[in-house]
Amino acid sequence: MSSPDAPLTGADRISAYLKTLPDAPGVYRMLNAAGDVLYVGKAKSLKKRVSSYARGGVHSERLTRMVAETAEMLFVTTASETDALLLESNLIKRLKPRYNVSYRDDKSFPNILLREDHAFPQLLKHRGAKTIKGIYFGPFASAGAVNRTLNTLQRAFLLRSCSDSVFESRTRPCLLFQIKRCSAPCVNRIDLGGYHELVEEAEAFLQGKSQTVQDQLKAEMTKASDAMDFEAAAKLRDRLKAMSHIQSSQGVNPSTFDEADLFAAYSEGGHTCIQVFFFRAGQNWGNRPYFPRHDRDLPLAEVLESFVGQFYDERTAPKLILTSEDLSGRALLAEALGTRAEQKVEISKPQRGEKREIMERALTNAREQLGRRMAENSAQTQLLEGVADLFGLDQPPRRIEVYDNSHIQGAHALGAFIVAGPEGFEKAQYRKFNIKTEDLAPGDDYAMMREVLTRRFSRMVKEEAEQPDNAKWKRPDLVLIDGGPGQLSVACQVFADLGVEDVALASISKGPDRDAGREHFNMPGKEPFRLDPKSPVLYYLQRLRDEAHRFVIGGHRKKRGAAIGANPLDEIAGVGAGRKRALLQHFGSARAVAGASLTDLSSVSGVSETLAKKIFDFFHPGG
Repeated sequence: MSSPDAPLTGADRISAYLKTLPDAPGVYRMLNAAGDVLYVGKAKSLKKRVSSYARGGVHSERLTRMVAETAEMLFVTTASETDALLLESNLIKRLKPRYNVSYRDDKSFPNILLREDHAFPQLLKHRGAKTIKGIYFGPFASAGAVNRTLNTLQRAFLLRSCSDSVFESRTRPCLLFQIKRCSAPCVNRIDLGGYHELVEEAEAFLQGKSQTVQDQLKAEMTKASDAMDFEAAAKLRDRLKAMSHIQSSQGVNPSTFDEADLFAAYSEGGHTCIQVFFFRAGQNWGNRPYFPRHDRDLPLAEVLESFVGQFYDERTAPKLILTSEDLSGRALLAEALGTRAEQKVEISKPQRGEKREIMERALTNAREQLGRRMAENSAQTQLLEGVADLFGLDQPPRRIEVYDNSHIQGAHALGAFIVAGPEGFEKAQYRKFNIKTEDLAPGDDYAMMREVLTRRFSRMVKEEAEQPDNAKWKRPDLVLIDGGPGQLSVACQVFADLGVEDVALASISKGPDRDAGREHFNMPGKEPFRLDPKSPVLYYLQRLRDEAHRFVIGGHRKKRGAAIGANPLDEIAGVGAGRKRALLQHFGSARAVAGASLTDLSSVSGVSETLAKKIFDFFHPGG
């Protein structure tokens, strides 16, 4: 029995809010004693909705647990139920409460952009805000779908893909012209009028008028063949083949609607896969699977409805949304999405005809994808159980961190770690560290590892002390170091200095002749050991080690490339692109500029005596 002074929780705590709640639309948040958001919901009437939670004995098991954990509630009133729905979707996506449907969605969808801010428009892939003047076609489900379509569009319409600076500097056709993927407007192999005809054809094709464009090209090919201009006819034939290739690779292309997003949801064993298909201009522009997290007893229609609302939180909905389930709140959801998109949006479940057939195929796709996912998860669970047995963990690790360093004779030194767990690689959790130790001896891997581990785990220790329920630097279950006993000894010392306990430590080092499969593992207080070369756990740990190596090498190359491209002239105030160009053309290099006299600097066009003095002083600070 709780004491009289104990804080209220559950239905009693919820009831305490009823006296002050308005009979108005809004959004509510339910929090536990630690301040974690358990659930976000919307209501046409906050008072009526919250009172339903205060009544006992009428809830599902899920709601009973949620109500029992509730220690606090937060409320926001809105002007309408539509606004409440939009705010609810935003908060769920941002906070990812335990009892709501949530999913990982860390990427925007790419588009194809036909630029209109140049005399010879460029065709390119675009992701992000639509700030460039031009016509956008999309969204495409993946970068791969865009790249395949772009490659084929280049063969079909011969539009340039190069940047403006490359275009302006060309003196002869590039390789793309040689392989018949560009018409080479940069060196006048096609005039402005002819190029704009190609642009208009590409635009019409992407807008769904593919048959009209193909019929026109077929007529031109026949005309060229009749005139015995077989070279021109062959070029037109190749372009027609490319267009047919795009259409055949797209799979299902609808004839009864031009634009729609389709959501097919399939659930089994408490897990759900939602396949999202994009149809634009009567063409299938790809699909992507999602695996939302939700309570096992939540009806599939509720999962799908919540998913659709969150999906369009930062995206514009098309005119038509097709769903595999009949959504109870579809009228309100359509109104909310239409308000945001500034157009009428229809949400419907296909009942018959072509739309129903396409939905059935999408559902088959979702069922097969979920089956593969569950099989992979089962295999992943077995691997993590094997890792736990290997390193003596009490249970399969939920967070594994793998550390590696990269440098060239100590230059551009970088350390990094990757994160893996039950869901595979957690790429949003990867981190890089620029090595800051100034007196680092070239190639001192031990000192680099010490700095990286100290910086990473000191942050964790600090956050756990200051905000234990909301620490961003999560505590791993296993830390794997790429290296031998020396690197492991450094890690043990760092952990001892910081008081880090309950984190397993191990290192993995290359075997004799650096052969894969002959790796040695090291753990504190144990002799080095090896695994069977055919062990699935060994293969899994190799993958983790290789992923860490890939990540840190990529970061090192970027850092080195940035250093190579850096120019000291960029650091001088008043030296813009034009003056920098003039100085480099006059002296030949930044080093020559650094050694130039004040008189020589002043003789450069566009460089005043004042600026010349500033440049001279920059390179001769003690002068």
